[in-house]
Amino acid sequence: MSSNRYPDAVDVAIVGSGPTASAYARILSEEAPGATIAMFEVGPTVSYPPGAHVKNIEDAERRSHAQRASEGPGAGAETVNSPGAVKSGERRARPGTYLLPDGYAFPGEDGLPVAAMSSNVGGMAAHWTAACPRPGGKERIPFLPDLEQLLGDADRLLGVTTHAFDGAPFSDLVRARLAAAVDAGRTPDARVQPMPLAVHRREDGGLVWSGSDVVMGDATRENPQFELFDESLVARVLVDEDGRAAGVEVRDRRSGESRQVAARYVVVGADALRTPQLLWASGIRPAALGRYLNDQAQVVFASRLHGVTADDAPRAADGALSEQSGVAWVPYTDEAPFHGQIMQLDASPVPLAEDDPVVPGSIVGLGLFCAKDLQREDRVAFDDDARDSYGMPAMRIHYRLTERDHSVLERARQEIVRLGKAVGEPLDERPFVLPPGASLHYQGTTRMGEYDDGASVCSPDSEVWDVPGLFVAGNGVIPTATACNPTLTAVALAVRAARKIAEKLTGTLLMSELDNRLTK
Repeated sequence: MSSNRYPDAVDVAIVGSGPTASAYARILSEEAPGATIAMFEVGPTVSYPPGAHVKNIEDAERRSHAQRASEGPGAGAETVNSPGAVKSGERRARPGTYLLPDGYAFPGEDGLPVAAMSSNVGGMAAHWTAACPRPGGKERIPFLPDLEQLLGDADRLLGVTTHAFDGAPFSDLVRARLAAAVDAGRTPDARVQPMPLAVHRREDGGLVWSGSDVVMGDATRENPQFELFDESLVARVLVDEDGRAAGVEVRDRRSGESRQVAARYVVVGADALRTPQLLWASGIRPAALGRYLNDQAQVVFASRLHGVTADDAPRAADGALSEQSGVAWVPYTDEAPFHGQIMQLDASPVPLAEDDPVVPGSIVGLGLFCAKDLQREDRVAFDDDARDSYGMPAMRIHYRLTERDHSVLERARQEIVRLGKAVGEPLDERPFVLPPGASLHYQGTTRMGEYDDGASVCSPDSEVWDVPGLFVAGNGVIPTATACNPTLTAVALAVRAARKIAEKLTGTLLMSELDNRLTK
């Protein structure tokens, strides 16, 4: 970890420290080891190694402090501990995140009332659920022939496994009941299966959730040419007279001083809201910037497993509950355009009678995420006459659910009740639709395209059209309507782009070394 004494120049300047920004640092460290890399993060370091998931902090008070420190301008606001809690209509964020204070909805529009962000080293990967399913059907990007290989690379960087909950006593039961209701007529890859998760087990059996620290890995941390600067706001991407990215203007949030750092390549991997914000503030404004914004409408339900007893659910050695139900995955299909996660809840979401003992692990939550009907007018715009708490152009979100979206949502309501009954005994009569923005899976605002046709921001290599040397990263690059968790796909796209930079840098570095030898 470096202090905020910024270098004059680097080969690559990376804005943000989430999983996709970290993927650039990792691939460049592995494949262009001589390249100098500076990573700038607006928030503080809240966990160790830098970027580690806060769930790995065992002390509850320290974990809560890390979450509060991640909440940027929203620190101190009341938060919720369960995604389902936002159904009340109150605008509260989850721990570790903060909401937009205004501009999240306009008259006649649905808006994104609970759109949230986090400001900390590791980004949202310090707080996420670590679900890493692969896209299927129309979720997949059709013009990337190497997508499957890239997804495998992303699995490696994130540390993805489907075996973390192999010992959970109810996991096979839950999947079997779901499969009986879902699998008929589906291809093997679209049938019910364990959720791929970015998590591993320690030798003592404890779970370790992947954050950006895992993506960076030792290759990045031990790279003497890599520096990470926290509490550093990048206010502008610098562009030279030829229209090429030339570096960044960064402000030290501790001292208030600003510096310009020259760079051969600039990667902006903030998030799907702040990445287009930085491009806009830099005067880089392609026609599709901020547009095709899409969230995943989310329906939740809860059910109680029947036919299980306390004898089926032993406690862990230290007296704490062991994981019982694992995490089951119902994949998206084009015919059923939603993605399902089914997992154990820590407690019943509805009050139960005092004389009604709950078998540990027998309360499961069901969630269906719906693919959005993509619309160019769904967008995040920016107000040059108003500033946010960081001094950047204020965000203004315009977002509507179409008739097709409402139709898919109604199908999802019916499907989740059917799945709840298949698993056990529903705890409520009706499922809840969470407010727009609750998924935290915002996409499309810096979308990739096969051609520069005005409907995309960047090339298949994530390089911004008409600004050579400037790359964008994160969920915002995904051009398709997805229902599955987008992190794996976004990391895969980052791997592809980072390799392109590494190829260019390696050639440049070799030529420079050869010139030096000839000069001597």
